[in-house]
Formats: sequence, structure tokens, C-alpha cells
Amino acid sequence: TRTALVSFAVVLSLSAAALAQSVQTTQPEIPGVVAAGTTVQLIKDGFQGTEGPVGTPDGGLYFTDPYASKMYKMDKNGNVTLWREDTGGTSGIFLLKNGRLLGAETGRHRLVAIDPDGKLTPLATAGVGGRALRLTNDIMVDKKGGIYFTDPAPFAFAGQPEPTEKPPGFVYYLTPKGNLTLIDDQITRPNGISLSFDGKILFVADTDTENLWAFDVQPDGTTKNRRSFVKLHDPQPRPDGTLRSGADGMAIDTESRLYVTTSSGVQVIDRRGQYLGTIRVPKNPSNLAFGGPDRRTLYITGRDSLFSVKVLSQGPSDRAK
Repeated sequence: TRTALVSFAVVLSLSAAALAQSVQTTQPEIPGVVAAGTTVQLIKDGFQGTEGPVGTPDGGLYFTDPYASKMYKMDKNGNVTLWREDTGGTSGIFLLKNGRLLGAETGRHRLVAIDPDGKLTPLATAGVGGRALRLTNDIMVDKKGGIYFTDPAPFAFAGQPEPTEKPPGFVYYLTPKGNLTLIDDQITRPNGISLSFDGKILFVADTDTENLWAFDVQPDGTTKNRRSFVKLHDPQPRPDGTLRSGADGMAIDTESRLYVTTSSGVQVIDRRGQYLGTIRVPKNPSNLAFGGPDRRTLYITGRDSLFSVKVLSQGPSDRAK
């Protein structure tokens, strides 16, 4: 998730690109995941910066444009319409079974619930120990209704000088009773967040390093045993010799394979932390979600566009991501 927003009052100008236009990006085979020769499809472009896709039970999709402070809905036929405006730069979202959406309002530094009629209910407006929330980013919900979310520190845009000091970001857990717990304050730039298919492992993407972090989830939702689950492929070297993966959003399939958007594409990682391959995307991907009636379509947000790719794998039917 691209979390540093310069302005939320951006005029959105949609292009006239046709729906489901084919993009000349074909894939090598990733066994069990994507067939060789599969083509990425462009659904729509012309946005300011797409983010936060989440599938709906009827085969549709919600996604966000935090830079334009808008939220969109795509129906099962691929028709995209504006659903909400003035979203406070909402980036990551999560769809609950009752039809409510959870939203990370990056620009307003808070976590909210959004009713189907658009009514907002703030859920978290401050961090633990008097800390302010900074750039509420991405969301994951456990089976009990507890909410994990990332809150990275501000960062420099591409082409801008890196700050001399990089404060770490935070990972939080909001219990079903509304109590906020700090999960981690050591990850350089926590971004995408997910749970294993069985809910026993929490995964956090770190944009500024090559590590994807894992935590063991305890019965009360807290975690222990933070560790590097995998070092992502094709990281970008920095002048100081450190490596940056650009890791962003994540999704998981029914075989507990992780799909991670990175600077090189969507990297697929198996349940043991082994790299399986990369789904190439025409534009730098930011986030992704399984969707469609059978959950066998991977929707990918990237730059100003929304893409889809048919996959052999399947997303969970009992949770949004």
C-alpha cells in the first residue's frame, strides 16, 4: 500500500480504456497457481492510484483510490462505478460477512467501519501508550472479529532523499471488545498484512527490506516468535548496500500460498516459505485479492489501473482476503 499521500483533493480523470482490455503480459507456468501463457487483463485505468481490492460474495469487487480519496465498486460483470467520495485517503479495506467494510483512513489517521449505506463508525483513532496513529494502512480480520492493521511511518516518495532517521512502523491488534494491543514496533515499514489459512500465523510485509515477517498467533490474538518467513526475490539494492523488496499488499489461497505484491510483480510463496514464482504485471502492483464467483480470479491494483488474471488456485470462501 502506498501510504504517504501528498494531497487528497485530487481531480480524478478516468480514461476511455475499454473494460477487460487485454494486456500483453503473459505468464510462465507456476504449477497449481497459473497456467503458462495466461494473459493479464486490464479492467480499467485512469485512476490516481489504485489500492485495497477485496472481493464480494456475488463475484464483484471493492477497491480504493487513496490519492483521489475515492472508493469504487465493480459488479460481477466488470462494470466499475464510484461508490464513495471524501474517504480520507482510505487505502486498505476488508469486507465483513455482515456487509460492513473496514477501512484504513490513511489521511485521517484512523480505522473505521463503513455500513452499506455509507455511515462511518470510528474504531481506532489513537495508538497504544499515547501514540498517534500515523498512516493507517492495511487490514486483516481474524475468525473472532479481531482486527490486525499496519501503521507505518511517513516515507519519502521516489526521487526524494531518504530520511536520515527511519522510525519503525507499528502493527496493532484491535480485540473484538475494542481494546488496542501493540503487536510489533520493530519492522522498518510494515505494509500488507495477512493470516495463514488456519489463522495460526500472522504475516506482515516490510516494504523497505527483503524480509516478509511471520508471527505465531496466540489464543487471545497477541503474537510471539517474530521471524523472517522468507526473503523475497529480486530486491532493489540501495546505495548503502541494503535491499528493498517494495513488498506491499498480500492475499492467501486455500493451500496457504501467499501472494505478495512487490516491485518485481506478484511473488507466490508456499506454506513453507519457498518461492514458487512471480506473476508479472504491466504496472507496479500495490495490492491484490481473490474474487469472482468461484474465487479463481486474482484482482491486482497497480499504479492507475485495475487488472485481473485467471488462476488455477482458489481464494478462501469464508473470509474476504
